[in-house]
Amino acid sequence: MAHVNNNVSPNTPLEYQSEIGRLNIFGFWIFLGAEMALFATIFAAYFALADSTGGGPLPGELFDLKGTLTMTFLLLTSSFTCGLAIHEMRRNSVKSTVVWLIITLLFGLGFLYMEINEFMHLVSEGANIGTNAFWSSFFVLTGTHGLHVSLGIGWISLIIIQVLKRGLTPDTAKKVFISSLYWHFLDFVWIFVFTGVYLLRLVE
Repeated sequence: MAHVNNNVSPNTPLEYQSEIGRLNIFGFWIFLGAEMALFATIFAAYFALADSTGGGPLPGELFDLKGTLTMTFLLLTSSFTCGLAIHEMRRNSVKSTVVWLIITLLFGLGFLYMEINEFMHLVSEGANIGTNAFWSSFFVLTGTHGLHVSLGIGWISLIIIQVLKRGLTPDTAKKVFISSLYWHFLDFVWIFVFTGVYLLRLVE
């Protein structure tokens, strides 16, 4: 159990009230820096191969702006509901925190459902990871992001179970807060995917 520092101000958010909580949150920021480097590398590879479309369908012919906008709406809205969960957590409301986290996961699942359908459509049209360098880099980039979203959904689901069993403590609050940082990071990455991958190809 996390040790609570009695010298901490009562106005300090619950997740920061233990030393281990503060250290874990700081460590997770470092982890997100490494994740940023990972995605930056994948983005660099994508842009280096963006014009290598020979031997396969062109992305502008297959991308669906309406579907991509819907995916973006779902993920960005989930970031908002995740923020509401943190707000309710700091009000010490277990029920509201859990409700908003579940709504966040539903939006995330909707995003994944649409992304999987998009992948199936692309493959059916002759665009798969082996078609050419462009499609290889596209599937690696979007697939890596989608995998992270899947892991985030599983992680937050486990945290919800812990909150329901143990309530809001410095330990469970720390986990909720760290998972929210991860979720916001994935939404941030998706903005770059949406603009750098989909929009640029659709306006060509």
